[in-house]
Amino acid sequence: MNIGDVSRLSGLPTKTIRYYEDIGLIEPLRSDNGYRSFRKTDLHKLAFLGRARSLGFSIDDCRNLLALYNDRSRASADVKAIAQDHLGKIDQKLAELTEMHGTLSHLINECTGDHRPDCPILADLATGSESETAKISSR
Repeated sequence: MNIGDVSRLSGLPTKTIRYYEDIGLIEPLRSDNGYRSFRKTDLHKLAFLGRARSLGFSIDDCRNLLALYNDRSRASADVKAIAQDHLGKIDQKLAELTEMHGTLSHLINECTGDHRPDCPILADLATGSESETAKISSR
């Protein structure tokens, strides 16, 4: 298969496929004229990588997961450890997003949104704290 075929079948852009080759995640065959020739195993790896990336795994995690997938003597505990570490990072991001949501919701509620120039949102962005927001709100 050529890169266009593998792109269509895997759902990955050709640029991504070339990048994965450049960093050694896949190694398609090369014909005499230099064209890439992908095997079914390459397509399978690309689908694997696409799914792993859609779950937010880093390139390094993908490399490790792919190595474990190819290692028939692997311990599932090693796979689980990578997934648990990634889930911990997701939980941390969710907590940060929840905090950001709360702060921004508060600032939006404090802003009157009228013709006056006073704006607690801008004050917070300028000072980096909600203390200025409280001062503006009390005016």
